[in-house]
Amino acid sequence: MRLRLPLAAASLAAATLLVATACSSGGAAEPAGVSSSLAAQSSAPATAPGAAAVPRPAHVVVVIEENHPYDQIIGSGAAPYLNSLAGQGASFTASYAVAHPSEPNYLALFSGSTQGLTDDSCPHTFSGPTLGSELLGSGLTFAGYSESLPATGWTGCSTGDYARKHNPWVDFATIPASANRTFDAFPSSAAGYAALPTLSIVVPNLQHDMHDGTVQQGDDWLRAHLSGYADWARTHDSLLVVTWDEDDNGPDNHIPTLVVGAGVKQGQYGELLDHYRLLRTLEAAYGLSPVGESAQRAPVTDIWSK
Repeated sequence: MRLRLPLAAASLAAATLLVATACSSGGAAEPAGVSSSLAAQSSAPATAPGAAAVPRPAHVVVVIEENHPYDQIIGSGAAPYLNSLAGQGASFTASYAVAHPSEPNYLALFSGSTQGLTDDSCPHTFSGPTLGSELLGSGLTFAGYSESLPATGWTGCSTGDYARKHNPWVDFATIPASANRTFDAFPSSAAGYAALPTLSIVVPNLQHDMHDGTVQQGDDWLRAHLSGYADWARTHDSLLVVTWDEDDNGPDNHIPTLVVGAGVKQGQYGELLDHYRLLRTLEAAYGLSPVGESAQRAPVTDIWSK
């Protein structure tokens, strides 16, 4: 039975692991019950025992999809590849976005804060630590790959099927322009996968992230462009995370989140997860200091086989 939780007009909170996101209109809001439950389980510092229980992958690729609730993806005949991934890894059945519309959710996952945004406006420049800056500051590497971005480092708000509102790293001066990459730069071979940054975020364009295109289009794109990496990751100590930015602007904001790859125990997991908890898990994997609201979350520790 689908869990329904009331939304309260509030700031954001709730988090876990995997990436794919959604876009819609409306003011920022979050499921208050999800937020309080997640906060109650956590506030674990980066050096806590729970942090050590998250393995350190060689590479993580997070894909963010758009604007579809859990029950429009999981079990849908229009998404055979995504459902095959759900059957191969950890599928979170109680995963929730933290806001409406899209942009605040992308910022939450990347910086631990919605940065006060309640819309999809552009451009913005924010300060403070992020997942990317913490990785770079620790001697690790980060890059974001946006489909239809016209050139590496481009900072415009939109062109064709590219939308900056779905690209949070461009809003922070601590992320170098060289890390703001076109999807053409994403590899398609084993040698290329081995040379990926420590953590990458992939954002399909508006046709392929299910925002303007269909679920089937998004599923086909993911299979065509990420299945090679997903297969490689299982035997090369790496992970693929797929999540959504938000649902279809419904009251639950219930979204799919999947984690597939080396050391992941297959199954459905009913624990609460949100963008902040997913961020906290990624931080814990690399021993990073938690940023923003992720400090109020405990990392996910029960999906790992080692």
